[in-house]
Amino acid sequence: MTTAEVGKTYQIRTFGCQMNVHDSERLAGQLEEAGYVPAPDGGAPDLVVFNTCAVRENADNKLYGTLGHLRPAKDANPDMQIAVGGCLAQKDRGEIVKRAPWVDVVFGTHNLGALPVLLERARHNAEAEVEILESLETFPSTLPARRDSAYAGWVSVSVGCNNTCTFCIVPSLRGKERDRRPGEVLAEVEALVAEGVLEVTLLGQNVNSYGVEFGDRQAFSKLLRATGGIDGLERVRFTSPHPAAFTDDVIDAMAETSNVCHQLHMPLQSGSDRVLKEMRRSYRSSRYLSILDKVRAVMPDAAITTDIIVGFPGETDEDFEATLDVVRQARFSSAFTFQYSKRPGTPAADMPGQLPKQVVQERYDRLVELQNEISWQENKKLVGRKVELLVATGEGRKDAETHRMSGRARDGRLVHFTPAGPAVDRAVRPGDVVETVITYGAPHHLVADGDVLTHRRTRAGDNVEAGLRPKTDGVSLGLPSFGAPATVTGNTVVRSASMRGGGRATGGRA
Repeated sequence: MTTAEVGKTYQIRTFGCQMNVHDSERLAGQLEEAGYVPAPDGGAPDLVVFNTCAVRENADNKLYGTLGHLRPAKDANPDMQIAVGGCLAQKDRGEIVKRAPWVDVVFGTHNLGALPVLLERARHNAEAEVEILESLETFPSTLPARRDSAYAGWVSVSVGCNNTCTFCIVPSLRGKERDRRPGEVLAEVEALVAEGVLEVTLLGQNVNSYGVEFGDRQAFSKLLRATGGIDGLERVRFTSPHPAAFTDDVIDAMAETSNVCHQLHMPLQSGSDRVLKEMRRSYRSSRYLSILDKVRAVMPDAAITTDIIVGFPGETDEDFEATLDVVRQARFSSAFTFQYSKRPGTPAADMPGQLPKQVVQERYDRLVELQNEISWQENKKLVGRKVELLVATGEGRKDAETHRMSGRARDGRLVHFTPAGPAVDRAVRPGDVVETVITYGAPHHLVADGDVLTHRRTRAGDNVEAGLRPKTDGVSLGLPSFGAPATVTGNTVVRSASMRGGGRATGGRA
């Protein structure tokens, strides 16, 4: 740590998926170890870090527009630093400082751990530092993390992806799949639970292909079962599995492990077999629906969600109708729907049959209308049902005016509830656990306006009340070093990297 860093304030702005949210926790952990402190709300930070996503077409415009808005603040305070990391940084590299020369640091997806050093180097040299690695230098789990939540945590089981979906830019930016050892995953989970965390979500680009690197096809189901032995861990979720790699042993592990939630988010992308083939999605609609049938046979209460892309190049009216038909059969509790976004560097970007915006929009609107109706029908079936909620922080936009709080049911559904009744012990807090009865079902949420039936105060709730969040140290892969020397072009470093072993997971709060 340098004296210049002590007490400086930071702000991290995160774009994109859960992977990025978890990466931002790692960035925050490093910055705080280097002496930075979170910037107060409304305050002018000494450091702004952008953790970017490159999946959507407008990601570039959003980043550069936001950087433009920051330029006056940078001009007024030259000591302020701006850093850009994540997938868009991996893609655009030195182009970022060409388009926004007031940026101080650019770092990629493979070198999250370099941020504090790059910031100090940029400060010392008074010029931008750009470092983009071509392969993973440090597995993110080796880095400290300042967790966003006192009651729910992310744990990566792998990084990268071995698939070649034609619409997806992620494999070229995140690299090939690298798996952590099961003991290291469980050690990190145990460290979070030791700090009061009740719920953990296991993360992977294709989480159910976990184990491919060390040759165990049932590694993920074994990992799920192992979480059942962690005392104090009440809920386990995972995202996102790939239908082609989804096996019966995972379904059995979900059904037979008491703390694994009956929730499944499994991307469909398209209901047309022809489009799935063009997407290089190595399953077909019948295979997808058969998985849902198996899940519901042993877990009738399972809530299943999905991702769907509308307007893939060459998608015909018949292809789109096939998607609507699968949606009707699947009865998803909700769906993340996307209009196809052309990403340079992906095979789909050069495919013939790019569809007009008007066509894509019309199909998108029809899909959303259908899914909203299905979601509403499915949610109305839950009226009168008792649910257990892990109380959440700020998930309801109208909670303050309705005097409700929000929580997540075990199946992942969002419930707005009235925190009142004889069972309430003093006050309900985020991180506590309550039971209540659903009184109304809307397309995107449920409402429980009766008295709370039970209220359990938790250590997580104590920590939320005290303003404490878990901080975990890293767990390493324990693999020998490998890699090639760096090459330097100007002030941009591009190199393959080594992976280092050693270390354990430990917890701590601040």
